[in-house]
Amino acid sequence: MKKLLIVIVLFFTGCVGIPENVAPVDNFKLERYLGRWHEIARLDHSFERGLTQVTADYSLRDDGGVRVLNRGYSAKENTWKEAEGKAYFVKGSDQGYLKVSFFGPFYGSYIIFGLDHENYQYSLVCGPDKSYFWILNRSPIMKEEIKYILIEKAAALGFETSKLIFLDHDKLLNNTNSADTKKRAAD
Repeated sequence: MKKLLIVIVLFFTGCVGIPENVAPVDNFKLERYLGRWHEIARLDHSFERGLTQVTADYSLRDDGGVRVLNRGYSAKENTWKEAEGKAYFVKGSDQGYLKVSFFGPFYGSYIIFGLDHENYQYSLVCGPDKSYFWILNRSPIMKEEIKYILIEKAAALGFETSKLIFLDHDKLLNNTNSADTKKRAAD
C-alpha cells in the first residue's frame, strides 16, 4: 500500500513538473495574460488532433484561479469543440508556472517559458515534458520573423520543432459560410 501511494504521488507530481532546460518566465503579470490567445503552432496530441482556429481564453475565477476555455473547429465533424478547465499557480503568482486541469483532480503543467514581457502579444508554452508545446499569439496571424525567433528558441531547448503543426486561421473563415463560423470570427 505504501509503495502504491508513493507511485501515485510521484505520478501526480511528475504531471506538474518542468522539462529539463526549461525555466518559467519571471515578472509574470496574470492580469496582462488574461484574455484571448490564438494558437499559431503546436505539437500533435489526440485532444487537439484535426482542430483548426484554436483559441484559449483565460479569465479569473472566483476562487482566485484562472478559468481556461479552449476552443477549436473540427472540419471533419463540422462543429466547434470546447474544453473548460481551471489553472492555479504552482509557486508564486509572478512566475509563469501553473497547473491546469480539465479532468477533475488531475493536473498538468502549464509553463510559460517565452513571453513578450513588454506587450504580452506572444508566448511559448509547454507542459510537463517536451512533447507538449504551443506558440500562442494575441492575433491569429504572427509576424514571420517573430515566429522564426520563437521556433529557434524552442529548438535550442530540445523541442521537436520539425514536427510542429502550423494552424491556418484564415482558411476556415474564407471557405465556409456557416453562421457559427461568422459568429466565432467576430468574437
